[in-house]
Amino acid sequence: MKNLGLLDKLIFVLNSIMAFALLLSYLLPYVPPKTFPLLSVLSLGVPLLILCNFIFLLFWAIRFKRQLFLSLIILALGYNYVLSWIQFSSGPETKGENNITLMSYNVRMFNAYKWTEEKNIPEKMTDFISKKNPQILATQEHFVGVSGMVKTYPYKFIKLKDGGSEFGSAIFSKYPIIKSQSVDFPEDGNNNAIFVDIVKNEDTLRIFNVHFQSLNIKPGINDLQKEDSKKLFGRIAHGFKLQQKQAEMMMAEVRRSPYRTIIMGDFNNTAFSYIYKIVRGDRFKDAFLEVGSGFGKTFNLSYFPLRIDFMMIDKGLKTQTFEVFPVELSDHYPIFSTVSW
Repeated sequence: MKNLGLLDKLIFVLNSIMAFALLLSYLLPYVPPKTFPLLSVLSLGVPLLILCNFIFLLFWAIRFKRQLFLSLIILALGYNYVLSWIQFSSGPETKGENNITLMSYNVRMFNAYKWTEEKNIPEKMTDFISKKNPQILATQEHFVGVSGMVKTYPYKFIKLKDGGSEFGSAIFSKYPIIKSQSVDFPEDGNNNAIFVDIVKNEDTLRIFNVHFQSLNIKPGINDLQKEDSKKLFGRIAHGFKLQQKQAEMMMAEVRRSPYRTIIMGDFNNTAFSYIYKIVRGDRFKDAFLEVGSGFGKTFNLSYFPLRIDFMMIDKGLKTQTFEVFPVELSDHYPIFSTVSW
């Protein structure tokens, strides 16, 4: 610090704060939101912390300053953690095996409440899904008023939150469903987890579709700036506490599965969170980390690559492909994967 000018000293102080915050975030997967709910909010900002530390690293490296080692060491310590945010290449696609294609899509009620002025959203969504033609389709915030997928999928399970609701979760399948069940989260709202057992040839797979507690974050930066920060952080922290309870309920059901299992859906949380850790556990692989590329952004938040939709693939299965389609028909992007065994 002695050889730094005043401006450089201020920059290094800011660098130190960002480095410490990133180091602190490494603990997040091990800290239950029920214990420290406000700390868990930091998980949403981890991509920004990683980016800032990369920028500081480059800044000091270009100037041949030893201060570069601060961010370098912090990023190196969290090497696998950093890779949860960005992947640089796709894995190879395997052919000639028994496989199945899956899509998860938060359809935002097919624009039933006119969140966008764009016309014909339901038709555009169903056309897009038909073109990609997944054999298994899981939708969150599903609106029963849209029937375009009924002709394509002979088997389905739709679970509404209550008898008078038009919204809920759904799984559509081109293969027979021999069992379907809902986990039934106790909180009010449309968040829930459901599963089906599907049979392809002589193999049975259990498919979970989950929509953890919504945080009600509006995708526009201008909308976020208008919100009271204290209320926003409080709401997110409370949402994370509910997510922990919901994840524990779902995983208790997952552990009872006698079949190879796939979990997909809208986690409303990131790969840096406690929720992600307990769902992935030792049994599942993150399809994006296996064969994805880029940032894997799934939530259409302005200028910010936020990945909150996931496919967790049983280690008894092989992930061949993973894609995110940046179609702006909802506030989420659909994710697609090919899995084989």
